[in-house]
Amino acid sequence: MNAILHILNGDAALDGFDQTGLDGDVMVWREVFSEGPLQENILSGSFWSARRDWIGRTFDAPADEYQHKVIDELGKLNSRYTEINLWFEFDLHCQVNLLGVLEMLSLKTDMSAPAIYLICLADCVQFDNKKGLGELTGEQFEELYDARERLNEWELGLAADAWRLYVNNDLAGLEKWLNENTFWGGLPLLKPALQAHLKRMQTNADGLSYIEQKLLDIYNGGAKTKTAIYHAFWKNESIFGMGDSEIDIYLNKLKEKGLIEL
Repeated sequence: MNAILHILNGDAALDGFDQTGLDGDVMVWREVFSEGPLQENILSGSFWSARRDWIGRTFDAPADEYQHKVIDELGKLNSRYTEINLWFEFDLHCQVNLLGVLEMLSLKTDMSAPAIYLICLADCVQFDNKKGLGELTGEQFEELYDARERLNEWELGLAADAWRLYVNNDLAGLEKWLNENTFWGGLPLLKPALQAHLKRMQTNADGLSYIEQKLLDIYNGGAKTKTAIYHAFWKNESIFGMGDSEIDIYLNKLKEKGLIEL
């Protein structure tokens, strides 16, 4: 039996996907690994309890909601699938989540070596340069599906290396690794996303991170509401893939430093 699973990064992609005629089960990945604490062993209980606690504190989310929306959904990976399709985008948010998914798939011993395919929306010129899967129609989803790429063992190994360097916050090691790798196979969007991560981890002479400084510049440039700041940030910094809740983390830091008033 050909059991198929589609993993979507976030609920925004569900509407368009539901308009397709594609067979298979659907799992929605509702995590934000680009922010908050991570451990190398993604299958450990402490990994997920740390994530649940951080999400709860940061976004004021009830623990039972995390259990339902994230943990219960992950249970779908315990079923045996012969084909898994990963629907992820080009930005840091999506690419780090993708690394987490691939790490889980590679560690789960009850997966009988399914075929893993990646469907990535980069700069879709054919779709009027739409930036997110959530903006596509069912027909466009099917078009992307037809162009999907199967990941091989070498690419899964590449993802495992990237996960380890990212999770252990080995910035020097990550930079060296990115510079030394010249071939990315089916994961070409990994390099620019992780380069953006390196950029955001640097602090300037004022002790501000790249993202904090960008948000402060936008604020000082005249954007005095959160909505105006979000849109200005998204326009030029789409590589980070941050939603309004993630941007708020950095705006709160600026407020605590007395640099902005919102």
